[in-house]
Amino acid sequence: MNKNFLSIIIPASIDAGKAILEIYKTDFDVEYKDDKSPLTLADKKANEIIVSGLKETGIPVLSEEGRNIPYSERKAWSRLWIVDPLDGTKEFVKKNGEFTVNIALVENQSPVMGVVYAPFLDVLYVGVICGGGNNRCI
Repeated sequence: MNKNFLSIIIPASIDAGKAILEIYKTDFDVEYKDDKSPLTLADKKANEIIVSGLKETGIPVLSEEGRNIPYSERKAWSRLWIVDPLDGTKEFVKKNGEFTVNIALVENQSPVMGVVYAPFLDVLYVGVICGGGNNRCI
């Protein structure tokens, strides 16, 4: 059923992190969204990398940096990826290293799998819900 989604989201998060760090080393520009939160090229590049990697799963993606998908469409989704390609953009802009790449699979409104990657520290956290009658991981 899941075609081993970890083999997709782990490399996607690491590749996004590499792209983020490349931009981190430069004098990047900062834009501001309507809500006054910062947005950088790193946010956009990381989003492109992750969304591209998740396409092969056939599961819809809801991303902080993606297109605005109306609730009328999203409410029918029983399964989706939730992505924050650069969580901590304010910290990224401050260049203090305190930012992460976040990818989660949600089924029936419950998280079942996810990764949090801290590229500056090169630390990856992985979580998977296991269970069911046969104790098989989802």
